[in-house]
Amino acid sequence: MSKIKVAIAGLGNCASALIQGIYYYRNKGEEDCVGLMHWDIGGYKPGDIEIVAAFDIDKRKVGKDVSEAIFSPPNCTKIFYDDIPKLGVEVCMGPVMDGVAKHMYNYDEKFTFVVADEKPVNVTEVLEDSGAEILLNYLPVGSEEASRYYAQCAIEAGVGFINNIPVFIASDPKWAAKFEKNNLPVVGDDIKSQIGATITHRALANLFKKRGVKLERTYQLNIGGNTDFLNMLNHKRLDSKKKSKTEAVQSILGKNRLEPENIHIGPSDYVPWLKDNKICFLRMEGKIFGDVPIDLELRLSVEDSPNSAGSAIDAIRCCKLALDRKIGGPLISISAYTMKHPPKQIDDEKAAEMVDKFIKGELER
Repeated sequence: MSKIKVAIAGLGNCASALIQGIYYYRNKGEEDCVGLMHWDIGGYKPGDIEIVAAFDIDKRKVGKDVSEAIFSPPNCTKIFYDDIPKLGVEVCMGPVMDGVAKHMYNYDEKFTFVVADEKPVNVTEVLEDSGAEILLNYLPVGSEEASRYYAQCAIEAGVGFINNIPVFIASDPKWAAKFEKNNLPVVGDDIKSQIGATITHRALANLFKKRGVKLERTYQLNIGGNTDFLNMLNHKRLDSKKKSKTEAVQSILGKNRLEPENIHIGPSDYVPWLKDNKICFLRMEGKIFGDVPIDLELRLSVEDSPNSAGSAIDAIRCCKLALDRKIGGPLISISAYTMKHPPKQIDDEKAAEMVDKFIKGELER
């Protein structure tokens, strides 16, 4: 198979984990490929992904080869594969726009972004010149303007777009129509980890529903120590994030959706020494047989970025299949399977079945 040529906007922890994974799995076979949801997607293996362009705004990354930049501060994710060859791909200066929250400037450089004194490149031209087929959006939460800019550049350059953050692109009818008009696939919005807080919360909510338990109240509190959690200390940047995560759980409840005061889901605090480790505290209260109370509490601890990459590596390959098949617009199946706020919320088991059908060519999108 040919390589899948990918560009990345935002070379942070998630991008670092993804790129480490691409090279880690190149040295594996199907029989020992621990940690993948799919080894083969339409003939494409994880190692078939090739990074051909990258954009960032941090002076410790801009101008460096991608292989070096992914290990530069403030990245702090676990290094599980460090034998990354020099890629010959220099990190380009992207536009800052609303990508850096004002409070981020008040923290030590080892924890936060340090904006490079460079002129932003023409993103569309770089995408075209690099031969990129797909652009991944890994900008910080709250980068509404910048995300839409990159989405427009993807359209202008004729590349597919995977939106891993909670800015609504694939799930926005106007943007969805733009990608469909240009016959370009779009996957989004807001990446859902392999085994993260959202997928676990959804599974338990579904269990309550299927077992006849009335869910009355729930919360999901998340803490971490990476730049994502530091960025989200500014609650003004969280509107889309909270909406995305909350709707991911509410959609499971169907006609028994909770009142806003009875469901709280979202990032709660920043603890620097946790680094890329994310800890979720989840509580669910309800009623079982005889109107008798039940409550469930769960603590989940996971390295955040590799958990995200496990989903992204499938989204990339499904997006490439859509390009091969000349399918434009939102990809419903893989979006529902890997994203918190897809164009259409679908039960996770059904979404998994739909993805398998899409891979086989039995489902258009």
